[in-house]
Order: sequence, then structure tokens, then C-alpha cells
Amino acid sequence: MSSLAPARGPGTRVPSGRYGFGHAVHMEWIKLRSLRSTPWALLFTVAGMITIGVVTMANTEAPGSAAKAAALDPTNNVLAGVALGQLVIGILAVLAVTGEYASGSIRSTLAAIPDRRLVLAAKATVLGATSLVVGEVIAFVTFFAGRAALSEAVTDVVPAPALDQPGVLRAVVLSGIYLALIALIGVGLGALTRHTAGGTAAFAGVTFVLPAVLSGLTGITIAKFFPTMIVANSLAVARPVDDMLSPWTGLAVLCGYTAAVLAAGGWLLARRDA
Repeated sequence: MSSLAPARGPGTRVPSGRYGFGHAVHMEWIKLRSLRSTPWALLFTVAGMITIGVVTMANTEAPGSAAKAAALDPTNNVLAGVALGQLVIGILAVLAVTGEYASGSIRSTLAAIPDRRLVLAAKATVLGATSLVVGEVIAFVTFFAGRAALSEAVTDVVPAPALDQPGVLRAVVLSGIYLALIALIGVGLGALTRHTAGGTAAFAGVTFVLPAVLSGLTGITIAKFFPTMIVANSLAVARPVDDMLSPWTGLAVLCGYTAAVLAAGGWLLARRDA
């Protein structure tokens, strides 16, 4: 992440009273797109999600009974790659913050724009918007590619998923929104920890480790409130899953997490030395 660099030269300061949110967003966009890791991370996300979706659908077997047919949710299967997408995008978002601390370029950023909350808001806007666009495009491409891979043996029993079926369009759209929220959570965790190892460990712990541990210890009682469980069983489903959060409740919980992490990150960023 040493390639992180401020949009302006070291020590350059925007004239007093003239810098604003637009300046900060422009600076953060230049930094994000200039990182060598950004296109590779996004390309890996695209390829990984599409591949997982297609492979999962190609290996979906025809249900052997009416009960299994009623429980089968091909939409959830085709969106299985969101789990990989959240890992890559979340870590990229963490690195977008912690990489500046590692390289020392955060000092130039704060010299140019002393309002630290403004800097964090700009980072969140750029990462969130980029992840939202990429996430929605991948979700729809994966859906159509995976749908085409579903075997006739399955479609003879269960109709192939279509956007006009109940819950399908909502599941695809919310999957893309989820990746944007994950990026915002990553930005907040990066601001909280300021260290790449700590930030990525915290992200992995919240999204993967804790839900798995809690599922083993308490079942879904607590685990269903964690991001990965929410997307897998609430957002990216066309059919409701028993004992899980509803899609809109799950989305509301994720928005609450995002707001809380960003608020805490902004509060600490404004009070700690660079």
C-alpha cells in the first residue's frame, strides 16, 4: 500500500475556506484509482462471484420430493459468491484507510484538508459508491450467467429464477447494496484500528469467525445478526428462511452497524494524532 499518495504534493494545502466535500471526494477518488491493488481486487471480485454463482447453479441437483422443491431457492444459490465479494471489498476498504497510515501519506491528506471527519466522509463516499456500482453490476451479471447454467433437470421441477418472480429482483439488488455497506464498514474499521493487520483481522472476525463460532455454540440465535448470516439468509434470498431476519429488517440492522462503525471511526480520527 505504499503506492497510496495524496492528490496534491506533500505539504500542499487548499487555500483556507476553499476546500470542501467535493475537493475531498476528488482527492480520494484519485488515490483509490491510482492504487495498483484496486483494479486487481475488483477484477478478482467480479471473476470470483461470477464463477461461484455459475458453478453453484451448474451443480444444483433436481429436488427429489415436493418438500425439497418447495425449499429450493435457486436465487440464493446463484448469489453464493457474495461471501467472496464481501471479503475482497471489505479488505480493500480497510486498506484504503490503513495504507495511508502505513505510508505516512495521511499527514499530507490532513494538511490539505484538516477537517478529519470530512476526510473520512469522502473516503466512505468514494469506496461506498464504487462498491455499490460494482456490486450491482456483478450481482446482475452473476444472476443471468448462473441462471443459464441451471440444468434442465432442475428447471423441469422448479422454474428457473426470473426477475419478475416474487423476491428475486429484491434479492439481487440487495446483494449489491450489501457489498457497498460492507465497504463502508471496512472504512470505519480502518479508521478505528489505523493498522492493516488489526483492521483486516477485525473485519474477518466480524464477518466470518464470530458468526461461525456463535453458530456452533448457540445456533442462529445470535449469529443471525452478523453481516454474513444476514446476507446469506435474509438479503440474498427470494424465499424467507425460518427463524432468520426478514430482508428489510436485516438491511436495517446492517445500516445501523455501518452508521455506528463510521461514527466511532470519525470520532477517534478527530481526536487521535495522525
